[in-house]
Amino acid sequence: MAQVMLSELYGKQIISNSGHIVGTVEDVILDFENGTVSSLLLTKIDSLSREEHSALALAKHSVKYARVKNVAETIIVGEEIPTSR
Repeated sequence: MAQVMLSELYGKQIISNSGHIVGTVEDVILDFENGTVSSLLLTKIDSLSREEHSALALAKHSVKYARVKNVAETIIVGEEIPTSR
């Protein structure tokens, strides 16, 4: 996938590759060690950090950037990637 300016992500609608609207990018989480975007947030990070179970809220209101297939007028994401435990 081509490089995308971070500022271009904000406000874009996220759509699954099956056509379902996931939400709109309100904030991002960066991985500074790798210099990459880690997750797209569907709500502002400030509101998530105030919740009692912020880790659960973060998982519920975010999309891992690894799922992103294309960024244009909208952001297309693939199916959720299973995590190993």
